[in-house]
Amino acid sequence: MQISQTYRLQFFVLFIALIAAFLVNLSIGSVSIPIDEIVSIFSGNGASKETWRYIIMDYRLPKAITAMLAGGGLAVSGLLMQTLFRNPLAGPFVLGLSSGASLGVAILILGASAFGGFFGTLLLSQWSLVVASALGSFLVLLAVLAVTFRIKDTMAILIIGLMFGSVTTAVVSVLSYFSNAEQLQQYIFWSFGSLGNQSWQGVLILSLCFIAGILLSVFSSKSLNGLLLGENYAKSMGLHIKRTTFIIILATSILAGSITAFVGPIAFVGLAVPHLVRQFYKTSNHLVLLPAVLLCGSLLMLICDTVAQLPFSEFTLPINAITSLIGAPVVIWLLVRKRKLFF
Repeated sequence: MQISQTYRLQFFVLFIALIAAFLVNLSIGSVSIPIDEIVSIFSGNGASKETWRYIIMDYRLPKAITAMLAGGGLAVSGLLMQTLFRNPLAGPFVLGLSSGASLGVAILILGASAFGGFFGTLLLSQWSLVVASALGSFLVLLAVLAVTFRIKDTMAILIIGLMFGSVTTAVVSVLSYFSNAEQLQQYIFWSFGSLGNQSWQGVLILSLCFIAGILLSVFSSKSLNGLLLGENYAKSMGLHIKRTTFIIILATSILAGSITAFVGPIAFVGLAVPHLVRQFYKTSNHLVLLPAVLLCGSLLMLICDTVAQLPFSEFTLPINAITSLIGAPVVIWLLVRKRKLFF
């Protein structure tokens, strides 16, 4: 496919903006580090302070990479869901994956009270929360995939996914009602979402899941273009609807499920970024939309994480709140100005 000169320029601008946001994100925090020192740390040329090197390499760099993976992955999965269901309000968690992850974490936090001392601490470690969240998302995924083999109508799949989300949310509410204040506070903090405290091992696992989800998305790009014309027309073109639906849901689940497992449920990005991209890229070709949404999602998440860093303070605002506070007014303004919704 030939990409027009305009799209190439837009991709170049997005890429430069992403690099700039990446460097600024590494620079800002409780300790301000000059950007030229960051560049020297990466190049290995400068005599940078060992403390700065430790902060960048062991804390801020994993967090920045996690932000780009989370933002790009959620944005792509949102685009997939909006195209599959032809619904502008569809997002990456419309299938109930986030609710399943929340249920897994809620069961773990509540169940940990039954074990004292060492076992209680072990159950509430970072990796145990990741495993519980991933397991909850995976169980919901299996249920949704089982439905896709029995039901042909994509709208029915959407409704069933929402029902799965409602059921798991109800169970979480019951568990929360019987939790004590400390357990409830820990669960609420997890639900705020957090990009920090990621080990390089966790970043590697998240990166592998991200690559798998993106490859499946790119593989489905032509099928996504066909779905925009309607299922009946897509069938007449030789598109296998069930197989396409399965691959799209699998890609979304890998992206959204792994991201939720490592950083918690982050709202807004997956829903809004595809709309933002369509304002500037006047095309419905997913071979163009997919990389644009990926870059824009990563850029938005880096900006939100930078804003969440309170300058010269060790405190960080909840990323969930920042993404909505910054992004929602921008999307509202763009949609009102254009006076157009999609699909």
